[in-house]
Amino acid sequence: MLLLECPYCGVKAEETELAPGGEAHLKRFGPGSAPEEFEAYMFARKNPKGVHFERWRHAYGCGKWFLAARDTATLEVFGTYPAQTSEPPADLVEKIRARRPDWKGYK
Repeated sequence: MLLLECPYCGVKAEETELAPGGEAHLKRFGPGSAPEEFEAYMFARKNPKGVHFERWRHAYGCGKWFLAARDTATLEVFGTYPAQTSEPPADLVEKIRARRPDWKGYK
């Protein structure tokens, strides 16, 4: 079971109190974009074994969306941060690199 801390209300919640929202830090393409760009946005997702950045909603709490970094193989949670953040915070990246020296980055 995952235990994630909501960066807005500070509650440490089990995944049953949260709603998953898929991959984080996607570049969104909509009307007017090239068909290939829109197709990639809609259907192409990373599915790594290792560090992954995801969107979560504190569904049974404050209701806000936030982002989390976790390892998909071990379920280790590295941290959470606000959804309006365009890239992972530097301190979180350092924490991940300290635990996973072979990690290639989030992009």
